[in-house]
Amino acid sequence: MRRQLGRFLRERRLEVGLTIARAAQEVQLSPAALQRMETGRPQKLRKQDVRALCELFDVDPAETSKAIELAAKAADNPDVTALGGMFSNAFNMYVGMETAAQRMISYQELVPGLLQTAPYARALISTNPEFVKDEDVERRVQVRLRRQKILTRRVAPLRLEVLLHESALRRIVGDTRTMAAQLRHLAELGKQPNLTLRVHPYRAGCPWGILPGQFVILEFDDDAEGTPIEPPVVYRDGGMSSDIYSEDPVELQHYHELTQAIRRTALDEVDTRSLLRQVAREYDSDR
Repeated sequence: MRRQLGRFLRERRLEVGLTIARAAQEVQLSPAALQRMETGRPQKLRKQDVRALCELFDVDPAETSKAIELAAKAADNPDVTALGGMFSNAFNMYVGMETAAQRMISYQELVPGLLQTAPYARALISTNPEFVKDEDVERRVQVRLRRQKILTRRVAPLRLEVLLHESALRRIVGDTRTMAAQLRHLAELGKQPNLTLRVHPYRAGCPWGILPGQFVILEFDDDAEGTPIEPPVVYRDGGMSSDIYSEDPVELQHYHELTQAIRRTALDEVDTRSLLRQVAREYDSDR
């Protein structure tokens, strides 16, 4: 997670308009040391350095605390980090990684946030007992919709592969009208050249004899020298417990192999769109 922390610090530094040399001088680090921090290169991460940088970059106390926690976890185990959960105040590291990613593979049992309609997102978010005010719900809906711009941005739009379990089509979020509109939206999105959407049907059974749970593999672009800006990451949503981020190469390989097993038994893109429209019609007839 060193590189995720580094990107967080780099983005905060750029937001306040400081060069590496000026920021390093202000917190009594060498420019080389700060550059190593920002690029996630192996080195000792001191809590006081992370705190000083966050104060310099005017990071709020909650995010500062989580950045320090992330630095500590990265020092303890550089390959696997557990952070946050549904009811935590953790800064949303996943959204930052999502924005920086060049390619993503996502296996989901609910429609993922990047593909949700506003009514579907609103129905999901409003069921969380932590969000009791309409404005809290609406603010989070708008954040979710803004995230979707990474699929249509003019420069380097995200290349996204979604493997969606059939249960996401059958599990009603909101009401049948919401579901019908959401499924038709998915069918149209599946035509985008940078988006692959395939349904993994019930009849395919369990890949590897397990219920794999939702996961996302994120891969990043290379720098001018051909070195990845950040290492690939497997993200697993922890729900009410901690989210898991893993850079471990062995675990990454296992998830790629699991993804391949799911692909082999998933519907192709044409059959996926046909199924989406068929289930949407079923919801129409229920009204």
